[in-house]
Amino acid sequence: MSFIADGAEVAPTAKLGAGTKVWQLAQVRENATLGASCIVGRGAYIGTGVHVGDNCKIQNDALVYEPAELAAGVFIGPAVVLTNDTYPRAVNPDGTLKNASDWEPVGVTIAEGAAIGARAVCVAPVRIGAWATVAAGAVVTKDVPDFALVAGVPARRVGWVGKAGAPLREEEGRWVCPISGAIYTEVDGRLTESAAAS
Repeated sequence: MSFIADGAEVAPTAKLGAGTKVWQLAQVRENATLGASCIVGRGAYIGTGVHVGDNCKIQNDALVYEPAELAAGVFIGPAVVLTNDTYPRAVNPDGTLKNASDWEPVGVTIAEGAAIGARAVCVAPVRIGAWATVAAGAVVTKDVPDFALVAGVPARRVGWVGKAGAPLREEEGRWVCPISGAIYTEVDGRLTESAAAS
């Protein structure tokens, strides 16, 4: 059973998985789908038709605009924005107010286990790779590889992170997680988990 706090707005056509919680002033729009055991923080916005996998955390005041797709285990920090308009304008060239038929929304895709830090902005269309971390305040304008740690404006890779979230240490040509001991291998700018420490 899901939980909807007083003051939250959840559209009747939205689907919430078992154990999902939506807190005060959050809005979950029509046809949005949230998996099991998700948390939608105070004042967060989940757009029409957005898909959110199981065990995701969307923190206070985050804005997840359609057609975003979040895989399982994604963390969206406070006040993060996932955009959906490549060339935003309020009006058409003739001065008339734009409506839904005057532009084509594009989405942000976030793969399993990735984390987006507080106040970061992901400018659609962009894909954030599995287990990647976007630092707080970063502006992502290009795809982020799996396990990458990106920071800055515009965001660029500044390191690698493991599934535990900590920056990896380079040791003898491989990358090691200081928390779990997991070992990762880098080939052609891509990182893959190779083995667990013995």
